Amino acid sequence: MDWNLLWFVILGVLLTGYAILDGFDLGVGMLSPLGRTDKEKRIILNSIGPIWDGNEVWLVTFGGAMFAAFPEAYATVFSGYYEGFMVILAALIFRAVSIEFRSKLEVAAWRGIWDKVFFVSSLTASFVFGVAVGGAMTGVPLDGRGVFRGSVADQIDWYPVLTGFLTIAMFLMHGAIYLTLKTGGELRQRARRWIWIGYFAFLALYLALTVATLTTIPKALHNFHEFPFAYAVVILNVLAILNISRTVKKEAFGQAFLSSACTIAALVFLFGVSLFPNLVASDPHPENSLTIYNAASSTTTLKLMTLIAVIGMPFVLGYTGAVYWTFRGRVELDKHSY
Repeated sequence: MDWNLLWFVILGVLLTGYAILDGFDLGVGMLSPLGRTDKEKRIILNSIGPIWDGNEVWLVTFGGAMFAAFPEAYATVFSGYYEGFMVILAALIFRAVSIEFRSKLEVAAWRGIWDKVFFVSSLTASFVFGVAVGGAMTGVPLDGRGVFRGSVADQIDWYPVLTGFLTIAMFLMHGAIYLTLKTGGELRQRARRWIWIGYFAFLALYLALTVATLTTIPKALHNFHEFPFAYAVVILNVLAILNISRTVKKEAFGQAFLSSACTIAALVFLFGVSLFPNLVASDPHPENSLTIYNAASSTTTLKLMTLIAVIGMPFVLGYTGAVYWTFRGRVELDKHSY
């Protein structure tokens, strides 16, 4: 068995789980200004209140898995992208603080401050996550030892910025669909309108990024010739995107949410196919790239980690499922709510 490939796939699964689950959390955060009264703002906040911290576990697990399975890539990513990760960390911390602190005082000014923090931190995290994905696609300057030899300017180009805006639109759409499942009345209608705003913004940016990828990053297409089955995922991705609009028109929001989740999963898969076997692509010297083979831990370590994953993942999935089942349905405020 190719243990290196297996752990590349596991990283992809963890990244997919995070993007789908915390994606709608971030989307809800960006849509928090839809609440016109304190009660509506509380409903929006409590739609993710019981689950947002559990969703972040997928990101923590992703980082831990990369550290254990591909330590050299982990070292390069977290040192080379230090500034970006500090921004993401700050955004996620401030988001958590805003969720927990908003309800501490029943003072309009106090709650207004934390509402703004909730919005800005969600927007910032979404954008920077997208920039990181775009930067991984274009590549960064690495020396012969796989050490990043660039600056912040090398990480921020028009392509990563475009990917950042795409991520904002995607999470906004995803979060708006989620809100229609968790809210009612006029708030639900406003969320429904924002589905369309997010959808058309996502569609335009998706087409623009597709053209940009095909014309400026030809290496991204190489693996599609090596693995023709990836074209099937492209088709499924397009069908999932189109199905979002069909199901929203029918007000089948559960199906729309599933289609949105499939869209995100397909995009992560296509990102992985484009990157494979690289973990950190080097540009302009591709021979310096860190791959799943030259940046990996020993085979013994990968085997041991696989055993731990086989034992631990059912508990994680079971706990996640139990939490979502417990807090299913529309939000109802009580004395324990945020």
